[in-house]
Amino acid sequence: MYKEYHNVFEAIHEALQNGDQGVLCTLVEEAGSTPRSQGARMWVRPDGSIVGTIGGGILEHRVISRALEMIRSHEATCYFRESLAGEPISGEEALCGGTAGVFLEYIGRQKKVVIFGGGHVGRALALVSVAAGYHVVVWDERDEFANTERFPGAVVHCCPLESAFDGRIVFDDTTFVVIVTRGHVLDGDVARLLEGKKAAYIGMIGSRKKWKALKESLLKEGLSAGFLDGIFSPIGLPLNAETPEEIALSIVAEIVAVDRGADIEGLRSHGKAPI
Repeated sequence: MYKEYHNVFEAIHEALQNGDQGVLCTLVEEAGSTPRSQGARMWVRPDGSIVGTIGGGILEHRVISRALEMIRSHEATCYFRESLAGEPISGEEALCGGTAGVFLEYIGRQKKVVIFGGGHVGRALALVSVAAGYHVVVWDERDEFANTERFPGAVVHCCPLESAFDGRIVFDDTTFVVIVTRGHVLDGDVARLLEGKKAAYIGMIGSRKKWKALKESLLKEGLSAGFLDGIFSPIGLPLNAETPEEIALSIVAEIVAVDRGADIEGLRSHGKAPI
């Protein structure tokens, strides 16, 4: 059983490291004949796959269904109690005649800031984002920029850009994406790969003039106007920021404003953009 518990908690650790989510299901009540004893644990992922088991059969099926409901709603906890007497169980499993109680706990999917670019602004942005309570993921293809020494507290991916979009980085409606690579050509490459991905926010560094030229180029390539119109550029609230740290502060302020449902258009309409 120790190995089983180890596997469950390893799966939870991996999910949290990746900014993912799931539900931990623990059998806390048993009376009569039940498939497993108290303490049996199961981790339910968003796709319905599991690590560990609380005994299989109809009980486990119903608990998984309830866990998936919790993932969709972000419901924090639930106590699932069911009598197994007389329940039909498929296959050749024996019919249970007891009562089982399962405690379900939603864990994970911390809101995350995904930073494309490990330069000066990216590094400052990661530090400010971590301090603001966000899970931070950083991508850069250069070893000297993409490493944990430069980005303490962040998950760092050093790989070709296309590989970062091949399941390494999870995008969902709690993902805030910031594009601050070493140049506008690479910024455009990131934008191309982001189209169709879920995100609560996408911002790109650069002046209005540079963004206008890049946007026109991407439109000609076939990227949708709706997607491009949703990108925040110039990025950040207008704080007249100059240093990497000030620019990072302006970007995180904008992310928080979007996250909290503030009047983002009103906030962005005052003063000049940071860059």
